[in-house]
Amino acid sequence: MTSIPPSLSPVLEQADRTLDAALERLFAFLRIPSISTQPEHADDCRRAAEWLHAQLDELGFDVTLHATPGHPILVAHDRTPPEGPHVLFYGHYDVQPVDPLNLWESGPFEPKLVTGADGTTRIVARGASDDKGQVMTFIEAIRAIRATTGTLPVHISLLIEGEEECGGPSLVPFMDSHRDELRADVGLICDTAMLPGVPAVTTTLRGMLGEEIHLRCATRDLHSGVYGNAARNPAELLCSILSSIRDGDGRVVLPGFYAGVEEPAPALRARWREIAPDDATFLGEVGLSVPAGEKGYTAIEQTWCRPSFEINGISSGYTGEGFKTVLPGEAVAKVSFRLVAGQDPVHIRQAFCAHVRAMLPDDCTVTFTPCGGSTASALPNDAFGLQPTLRALSAEWDTPAVTIGCGGSIPVAGDMQRILGMPALLVGFALDDDRAHSPNEKYELTSFHKGMRSWVRILHAMARKDG
Repeated sequence: MTSIPPSLSPVLEQADRTLDAALERLFAFLRIPSISTQPEHADDCRRAAEWLHAQLDELGFDVTLHATPGHPILVAHDRTPPEGPHVLFYGHYDVQPVDPLNLWESGPFEPKLVTGADGTTRIVARGASDDKGQVMTFIEAIRAIRATTGTLPVHISLLIEGEEECGGPSLVPFMDSHRDELRADVGLICDTAMLPGVPAVTTTLRGMLGEEIHLRCATRDLHSGVYGNAARNPAELLCSILSSIRDGDGRVVLPGFYAGVEEPAPALRARWREIAPDDATFLGEVGLSVPAGEKGYTAIEQTWCRPSFEINGISSGYTGEGFKTVLPGEAVAKVSFRLVAGQDPVHIRQAFCAHVRAMLPDDCTVTFTPCGGSTASALPNDAFGLQPTLRALSAEWDTPAVTIGCGGSIPVAGDMQRILGMPALLVGFALDDDRAHSPNEKYELTSFHKGMRSWVRILHAMARKDG
């Protein structure tokens, strides 16, 4: 067991001693159905923001709820900040919709402690992992420090939004207009995962762009017997167009798609092979073992450092019960690209739209609806706070912490760099099987408890001169 510095022992003991009370507060937060995408839950989103306001006010922060065109953004600053580094913590209080409700084993906003098949205790509720449980690890670490020493080890500010799950339209304008207030030495983001039993800092994130495509052929749905063969079928056409985006080796064929994309360094590939020795290690949890992307790359490389194209949904014709011999007049698809460092979302979108239009027959039309876009982000090894954070995590989990990539996109990390001019450390305690965005979302009790303790260690490590 790694030894604990004497100055930290009382704080960590406080976090241990008050775990039940911390869980009660988390459960109160989880009971608020703050679903940002559904207008009927707008009041619940405000209620979640106000709940956080009360918690942070009690912990000695000056807290402001800023109105936006959407849901409120909360900003908090320590009333009596110490000298030394300034950190800005980011999280979000909004959650995903709960559909399909019938697949939940308990009420999504009725948090419970459940024993899993592996014997572990987990917190089950919508938002338990993404992101309320993670936000509360940080706030409860502050609570334990305040209760023990009275003074925080570093200057802490918090930025917590309520639109992350609906694209975050208000966040970038807000950061632009409040950049002087929000600027710090480093951003801390707790919205990512760790490996089972192994703490991690995510240092690479893929960017993303989304697009909705509407193909229209005939002016209405048609009788497939009367018009089949003669009239263009937009569902068939759309499938043909989308399937042409990748070649037989899994590469995206759009002109210039791979311009600026760098190969992963050999040392990094070797480190990732230690984490996932074979593709089944990465894919086995979802019942797969063979990677479907670019040939020559492992499954973990395909998601952590290579760009991708995915079809997220297709709708056309009749899909209800029974059978209907209809030839649809329209077909719709939602697609997304995950991008890596060096790729320009604007260029990729233009190339994609041009590819679709080039394959369109003369009597068919297409409409594009952009669904957001962000660049990838990467954190250098010498970024402020990275090394002390890795040391602190290693000490708490009693195993060497690692740096990992993430196939997902967290645009705020890049926004912190671009707008606020500071690096962002992504430290999360979720697990890949937490079912975020799915029914029966959970967060391991160990993740919550040791997450609190980890933040205590990280904040103290950053306060030291070697940080």
